Amino acid sequence: MYFPTISEDSTGADSALIERFEAHIRDKAFPCVGAKSALSRHQMQFVVAGDIRCPRDDRTIYESLRDFARYYRDHPGPFQSFVVLFNTADTLPERAFEQILFQRLQALETLDAQSGETYDPRVSADPDDPHFSLSFGGEAFFVVALHPGASRPARRFEVPALVFNAHDQFETLRAEGRYETLRESIIDRDIQLSGTENPMLSRHGDSSEVRQYSGRAVEADWQCPLRRVHPA
Repeated sequence: MYFPTISEDSTGADSALIERFEAHIRDKAFPCVGAKSALSRHQMQFVVAGDIRCPRDDRTIYESLRDFARYYRDHPGPFQSFVVLFNTADTLPERAFEQILFQRLQALETLDAQSGETYDPRVSADPDDPHFSLSFGGEAFFVVALHPGASRPARRFEVPALVFNAHDQFETLRAEGRYETLRESIIDRDIQLSGTENPMLSRHGDSSEVRQYSGRAVEADWQCPLRRVHPA
């Protein structure tokens, strides 16, 4: 495991933040059993960055994410996650957080295209396509965002966090006949925590997964702000 830290902190506060995130995942009430598995297997990699509203750390985040994609390609399989924790003092309203989230994702995608990386051919680069997924280092990723202003309890954490999960591991779980059981377990646990089923849940191929990234219940006519930057 590596823990690249790119904030200016030199007091150990970044390590403490990572430990609090790990404790949050381990909490009995936290519904995502996939995240629990990644953590218990020591397959959750971290970057600690500055304020999510600032682009200063975009390149270092991207390079670490690209390295993770390459590592995953050499060592594929469940359960592996790349986590970015942002030292952000303010609690942002959901819509404001969503706007900033897509600014950061757009910046990372732009850096990927500028680096000459090809888009993962197993997914679509069109955010409106039901088969859309982000791609970094040639590997498709699903993103789960957490932040203190999230309306759903499962998406709350003390600072903004982005969790990148390689799509390939979901396909591995499907091939092994484990995906549906895992999915139903997460849904059931989320209902126990929140009292209601997440209205944004959908399967890859039914609707664009980008609607799930921020955690907000987006409107039916919501338009993803991401624009395609990789060559067609």
